[in-house]
Formats: sequence, C-alpha cells, structure tokens
Amino acid sequence: MYFAVLMILLHCPSLKAQDNVITINKVELTVPSPKVKNGKSIELTCIVDISKSASFQIQHAFSFYKDDSPLYNTTSEQDRARYKIFPARFADSGSYKCSVEASGKSKSSNDLVVQVKGLSQPKLTALKTEVTEGEVVTLRCEEPEEKPPFIFLFNKISPNQQLQAKKKQELKENFASVDFPVEEGDRILRFHCIVTVNSAVGFEKSEASNITLVTVVEPFSHPKLTSKSPWNVTEGDRIDIVCTTILARKYEIEILIQKDRRILNSTRGQNSLTYSAIATMEDNGNYTCKVELGRVSKTTSMNLVVEELFAKPILTPSLTDLDENQRLSLWCHINGSPKANVSIIKRPPKNGTLLKTSSNFTIQVQVNDTGSYVCRAEIKGIIKESNPVQITVYAPVSEPVLSVANLSTEMVLGETLMLRCQSMSGTPPINYTLFRGNRLIHTITVFNNTYAEFRDKQTKLNNLREYRCEASNRHAYAKRSSYKMNITVIAPVRNISFGSLPHGEVEDGGNINFLCIVGEGSLPINFRIFKENDQKPLFNESKMETRVLWQKESFSKQDAGKYFCEASNRARATVRSNLLTVKVILASWQKGFIALFVLAVIAIAASGFWWYWHKKEKGKHPSMEMSGSTAATNSTSEKQASGQNHYTEFYPGPGYIEDSENPVKSADENKAPVKKGTETVYSEIRKANNDSGENRHSV
Repeated sequence: MYFAVLMILLHCPSLKAQDNVITINKVELTVPSPKVKNGKSIELTCIVDISKSASFQIQHAFSFYKDDSPLYNTTSEQDRARYKIFPARFADSGSYKCSVEASGKSKSSNDLVVQVKGLSQPKLTALKTEVTEGEVVTLRCEEPEEKPPFIFLFNKISPNQQLQAKKKQELKENFASVDFPVEEGDRILRFHCIVTVNSAVGFEKSEASNITLVTVVEPFSHPKLTSKSPWNVTEGDRIDIVCTTILARKYEIEILIQKDRRILNSTRGQNSLTYSAIATMEDNGNYTCKVELGRVSKTTSMNLVVEELFAKPILTPSLTDLDENQRLSLWCHINGSPKANVSIIKRPPKNGTLLKTSSNFTIQVQVNDTGSYVCRAEIKGIIKESNPVQITVYAPVSEPVLSVANLSTEMVLGETLMLRCQSMSGTPPINYTLFRGNRLIHTITVFNNTYAEFRDKQTKLNNLREYRCEASNRHAYAKRSSYKMNITVIAPVRNISFGSLPHGEVEDGGNINFLCIVGEGSLPINFRIFKENDQKPLFNESKMETRVLWQKESFSKQDAGKYFCEASNRARATVRSNLLTVKVILASWQKGFIALFVLAVIAIAASGFWWYWHKKEKGKHPSMEMSGSTAATNSTSEKQASGQNHYTEFYPGPGYIEDSENPVKSADENKAPVKKGTETVYSEIRKANNDSGENRHSV
C-alpha cells in the first residue's frame, strides 16, 4: 500500500509538467560600452526573454562566443548571465554573441562588436646593465599579454631627450631583441620600447615601456667643477675655478677649462686643474671643464655671476662731425657718481693717446684730430672704458678732376664711357655726382681717398657730349665742380655695298669703274679695294664722304677675278663688302680680226682646190689628140666647152658654193651644206671623166 502511494506522489509532478509550455522570444547580448580601454574590463551580459504557460522555474543554459568560437558556458535559473574579461587586451577585440537553451529550445543573440583601444605596456630588459665604453647594449622588448604580429620600436634616450631609434618586426613571437652600440660620451644610458600592431580590427600603439638604465663603465669619472670664490663675487675679487676627476686607473688624460670657445687653462696627466683670475664683468658666464682621453670626452659646466663694482662710463661729445677749426668738447660721466680716476684717451694708436686726466676735455680741432675717443675710469684696480665715440673733422674738398679711364676723348657709339672724378684733398666720405649737360647721371659715395668711376653708355649719335662732375662732403661749405669735358661720339661704319660699271664684264684692255658706298659712319672713312687672295690693296684712300669711285685702266685677262671693298673709320671696326666677280671679254677689234682671219683661210683653201683641179684637167688633153683629127677636134672642142662649163659651176663668185637643189646660196647664210657642195664638185669631176672615155671607144 505504501508503495502505491509513493508511485502516485512521484507521478503527480510529471503530470503537472506536461502542462508547462515555454517559448524563447528574444536573446540579447549587452556591454556597457563597445569600446574599452586596454587594461579595463569587458562585462558581457546575456539576457533572455521567455514566455511561459504558467509560473514555474526554468534552468537556462547560457553560452558565450567570440568570433564564433566558444568562450564560456554557464547554467542559471535567472533570465540573464554575465561574463567578465579582465584585464581587457587588444587581442580581446572582436565579434561576440551568446545563445540560450531552455526546455529543449535555443536561440542566439545578434553579434556585438567590442573594440579594445590601446595596447598593454611592453616590458623592456637589458642583457647587461653595466657595459664599458666600446661595447654594445642588448635589449629585449616583449608584450606577453598580447598576440603577434608586432612592430617593436626601441629608443635610446640621450641626455638632451633626443631619441635614437631602431625598429624590428616580429610576426610569430611576442618579443624582439636589438643591439645598441655604446657611443662616445655615453654615461648612463636610458632605453624604452613601444609596440604597435596593425590588424583587421585597426591600428594601435602601446604606451612606452619601462625605462631601462644601462651604466657605462668609464675610464675616468665625470669631471667636477667648483669655485673656491665667495658666494657673491664682485669685480676685483679673486676667483678660483677648480676641475677634478677620478681615474679608474692611471691614464694620460687631458683636462681643459674654457669659457665659451676660449681655453683658459689646461693640463695633461693630472686629475685636477685650477683657473685663477681677478674678477671683472667679462668673467660673467658659463665655464666648462672638459676631460679627454682618446675618443672619450666628458664635460661639466657651471655658471659664474660677477656683480658690477661700478657702471661703465659714458662719453658725451658736443659734436661728432666738425669742420676744421671748430671747437670740440667731451664730457665723461659715471652713473652713481663713484669716486674714480678718469682720463680721456684718443685712438689710434691701439693703446691710445692720453689727452687729459679729467672728466672733460675741450679742443679746437684739425683734420688730424679725427679718431675714436674713449673715457677710462679706474676703481680698486678695475678699469672700465666707455663705448668709443667717433669724431670726424672734415677738410673741404678740392676742385675735382674729371678724366677718361682710357685717356681718349673719342668714344664709339654703343660702347660704355668710363669717367673718373676725384678731389685730391678733402675728408671722406665724398659724394661725387656726374652730369651730362645739365642732366644728373649718377651719384657715388667714396669712403677713402680714391676716385669715383662712372659708366655712361653711348646710345645716341651726337658729335659732342659735355660732361662735368661735382664733389662734396660733410663740410658745411664744401661743394666744388670740375671743368667741362667734351666727348666726341663716333658712329662705326655700317651697311657697305660694292659695284662696278660696266657690271660684271669688261673688254680686254678696257677701263672699269669700282664704286664703294657705306650707309652710315663718322667721317673721315678709309676705303680699300682688294682682289681676292691679295694682301695688298689695289686702292687705299681716306675720304670725307660716304662713297668712293675708282677707275682701273687697261683691264686684262690677268685682272679677271673676284673683288671686294673694305671701309673703316676711327671706330676701329672694319666692314667688308660681298665679293664682286669681274670677267674679261674680247675687244671689238679682236672680234673683227678673228672674222677676217677665218675668211682669209677659207679663200686660200678655195684657191688651192681650184688650182689642183685645173692642173688635173690639163693632163688629160694629149690623149685626146691621138684620136682621129676630126674626132679629136670635136672632142677637144667638147672637152674645152665642158671644162669651161664646170669651171663656171665650181666658182661662180666669191662667197658662194654650188648646190644641186639650190644652185646658188650665200656661204654666210647657209654654212652647213658646204660638205654637200663639195660632194657636188666631186660628182662634176667624175662626170667629166666618163664623157671622155665614151668618145675614145667610138673612134
């Protein structure tokens, strides 16, 4: 019976559970801020919203993820669960989400991006914390709580806070090592490192690591500079400045004490050095002790303040620029009016000339009183001088002399005229002014006893240009003018042309006129005419005009060639014309003589030919007489008649030749057919020979 009751009691809850129904409405993941500073905490809260059919307790299974990787699991009856990351590092940046499972149902939240800003401070260590000069310092920088890749930046901090950096990249490890050489002058070295990372999440840079100190073992200690003088040093007190150092062992060191760039005292092979002096205001300032051994150098400095015993004296003049014979007064004054020995001194010379042991001085000045004046005061052996006062005594300028630098009063147009103006006496600075006519050209100030040199370019043609100069200085009444100087401006020869008449050709033995003309140029102009390749001119004459005409008589074949003209004047610039080619042709009488000679040769040739033909005809008459008397008589008559006719055809008259087509032509009108006419003569001769043969056979 008890067993049946127990079973009923156990079965009742399950019957009730079948009536408990849930649904997950929403799962949300929250964080106080999506951006968290490195080293702070990330608090993730997963909240689930569930609807139930009744009021009953449920176990929730919460799961947290980072970048879809499981991060943390927990079970709770509460509707939320928390997960805390502390301390947060840059590697914790990413995408987070959570999921909830209850009564066999599950749901996930949306992704939540959390970014951790900054990196944790890296840790820097040195392999050795004590090194000697000349060794290297090995450093190791690590970022144990972060994940690579990293860029490690090592910095050596110099005493003046300047950084000497070295960079190294590490892709797999969270540490890196570098070496720094110990440089000359290093004593206590300070190092730190910085880590940077650049990933898909972003770029971050860590704060500087701890500063690691490395001690450099020195062969001698840092020098110590002290003063044995009283705390308040006044001008006239004795000062003793002592520099000391401690040697690690005996070295041949050198110690120097210097102020600014001036070395006051030095020693070698000792470990201390003293500089002693009587204090003046010039001893105010910074003192440096320097200890050197080879390339190792160490320095230390101190500042010394010296109080003034009395103020610097002040010298006041009545005037600083004076004319000769004017009165000059000088007064010396010291602020506070202490009792002092006062004197007035003039320089040069370098050490000065004592004028008066008094606080005032009066003189009627001359030129040699020009100089620098000072007031000197002495109290307790301390001597001070006032600022120098420059006194200038002016003598009036003398009449200036105007001269030409090249000693010539003629100038070429376009060139620069150099004039010099100088007063032989007068106190500089002297102002020299040049005038062209009444126009001021330029003013030059000369600060020594020399001339002023002026330059004036001649750009316009003007036969005469009038110049003068004026000289003046600071003398009250000094202003003198030079005599006037006239400068002649010469225009150089330009635009030359050359020709001849007749142009280009001349009969053998005839005359030719050469004409040379220039476009511009100052007179007189020197003309010269040359034949090409001849050094000596054919014509050379100076003319007071811009052209010249020269006739060359009896021009022969040897004179044919190329000619040119040169022109120059006092401008000393020679211009040359283009080449002119001249040819020699036959004279008229030479042409007539050649024509007569040709006609005579033709006549002689014709006469000779006729004589030869006549003689040949005469040789044939005896054979004709041996035939019958009647036949001979007839034949002879015919031959004679035939010979007469042929002669008439052969020589019809002077200057004519027979032609078969044109029986009579002028030889001068038709010279080409002469050969044809000769062939006609030959045919007539052959015809006469055939007729004679036929008569003989008939008999």
